Amino acid sequence: MSASAAPTKPSSAVIDSVRDFVAAHGGSATAVLQPIGRIGVRITLVGADGVLGDRVADDLATAKAVVEAVSGLSETEHWDRELTSVATPATGHWAKMAGWVAHQTRFPKARNER
Repeated sequence: MSASAAPTKPSSAVIDSVRDFVAAHGGSATAVLQPIGRIGVRITLVGADGVLGDRVADDLATAKAVVEAVSGLSETEHWDRELTSVATPATGHWAKMAGWVAHQTRFPKARNER
């Protein structure tokens, strides 16, 4: 995308799913916008209850438009100590994200799976 191109409008499906996430997880959430290359920008959501969720937007401007469109959703620049201490991944999340490493016996178990 060139610097002069207009951002795409976020789809109503993305906005509705983020609204539903915020409503289901305490009425507020924090969004971390993370560029993931040509695919777009990952919007990682951390609900007030610590549950994680995510959606992908076409570009940074579109991701910011999603944040602005959803009440109760705030944006942060990066993962900080406070945000990571609130995030509570579901049981099995570590194994899903770790792939083959999750089945190794040499590595300690994740703190939420002990």
